[in-house]
Amino acid sequence: MSPHDVVVAGVARTPFGRFEGKLAGIAAPVLGALAIDEAVRRAGIAGDAVDAVYGGVGLIAAAMLTPVREAVLRTRLPETTPSAAIDRACCSGMTAVGIAFKDIRLGEAKAVVCGGFEALSRTPLLLPRQRPRIGALTVDDPLLLRGTLVEQPISVYSGEESLRLGVDREQQDRWAVQSHARYAAAQAQGYFDFERFTVTATDARGNEERVAEDESPRPDTTYEKLARLKPVYGGKTITAGNAPGLNDGAAFLVLCRRDFAQAHGLPVLARIVDYVQNAGGATSGTSTPGRAVLKLGERNDLRPADLDLIEINEAYAATPLVSTLTMADGDLAGARKLRERTNAHGGAVALGHPLGASGARLVMTLINGLRRRGGGRGAAAICGGFGQGDGILLEVR
Repeated sequence: MSPHDVVVAGVARTPFGRFEGKLAGIAAPVLGALAIDEAVRRAGIAGDAVDAVYGGVGLIAAAMLTPVREAVLRTRLPETTPSAAIDRACCSGMTAVGIAFKDIRLGEAKAVVCGGFEALSRTPLLLPRQRPRIGALTVDDPLLLRGTLVEQPISVYSGEESLRLGVDREQQDRWAVQSHARYAAAQAQGYFDFERFTVTATDARGNEERVAEDESPRPDTTYEKLARLKPVYGGKTITAGNAPGLNDGAAFLVLCRRDFAQAHGLPVLARIVDYVQNAGGATSGTSTPGRAVLKLGERNDLRPADLDLIEINEAYAATPLVSTLTMADGDLAGARKLRERTNAHGGAVALGHPLGASGARLVMTLINGLRRRGGGRGAAAICGGFGQGDGILLEVR
């Protein structure tokens, strides 16, 4: 251990709400502010000791100017706290953690709050500014998750890529069932209490209600139910059952140097060892998390098999399946061994995927799992933004 180590001193996330569910009435920066304040409270760090806040927002910056700055101004942090919003699609929250890690490792900061938020239930529809004087107007829905570079929705080309790489519809449906089952088992043991806190929301009648649990998990999911669903958008494998929903939520961590934590009496939950980014072809998202883990291994002289736990974001059930095959260099037996320790407590197919928050959620879920097993090394990885990927290597002692 070194006094210059970058460590995690606090983690907090809201429950992840279902699309148009219990958190739909809460604006994205408000969700972010709640998670920032709770992470700071749990770490026990003074607000004026935070050098910066970095937050990922995955979809058109929550349709507002500087959403992370707005979130900071809603917190108990001083208004002099600098901030930045990170736009890297689903990678955004992990990228925010990575930038904080770099700042601290380079001596540019001693303590940073980092993570992300999303309120997909409140995503506006878009009208073109240059509209025709006569004729119909076309309204665009950003939730179709398309870009101008690739005409197909992400779910369509991701399904096609998974088939090319040997992961069929049945495997994806069975992984989705497993995700719900693993989540349900962890939830029954109070696993998520380490990372999650209760949020007060307003129901459809205007009454306050306390939201303590994630809304999307379906513990009664079966393979037979999922097999009957049709693929979305005319695709080949990805359905509403083997993909996460559109979700609302926020997740933030407090990072600092080890000597700062010791000097201020802060807890040390984990050490961040390394952070990497990678990119491939625009439609290569299902494999980029696997390649990120391999890159972490190359830089730190370890193999995926050396990791005690792995978290790979379930952008679709196909993603951890393809990525574990990638990590195993196409060897199915090796991939199956990796899958036993991948998303061991369920993943985004079960608990949801608020784009900007998921990368940070993966990191805290990994810390949680390693702490429960008594320590070890693990990697968290995520895809996002037309063939990009992020990965974080950490250890718990």
